[in-house]
Amino acid sequence: MTVHRSNPAALHGAPGFISQVVQATGPLAFVSGQVAQRVDGTWAGIGNHREQAEQIARNIDVTLNELGLSRDAIVKETVYVVDYAPALLLDVVGPLRDGRSEPPASTLIGVPALFAPEALIEVELVVALEP
Repeated sequence: MTVHRSNPAALHGAPGFISQVVQATGPLAFVSGQVAQRVDGTWAGIGNHREQAEQIARNIDVTLNELGLSRDAIVKETVYVVDYAPALLLDVVGPLRDGRSEPPASTLIGVPALFAPEALIEVELVVALEP
């Protein structure tokens, strides 16, 4: 498996925040959207984007650990955010970047609602199984 990340000079970049292009060869896994539910089903951070992002980051770590991987294996993420405003960007994405050496390709989408009224953020992933 090889993973190559790049940020073409002719595009506006956000180094350390996202990678514009991630090329991966080899097996991939597709991880269902992670939300801010604890193992017992209760919600973390009701009404608080940052606290929900922190719980989601913990859930992502558990999911990746099951595969024997770290967050560096994430090649693409899609982040869905209820009531998104630009002022929320660091609260939402900051916890997802902790513990990573390089950022994945990333898309953030503001949405009116998710599957449950408690859910403010959902993050789905594509991961390289052999980083």
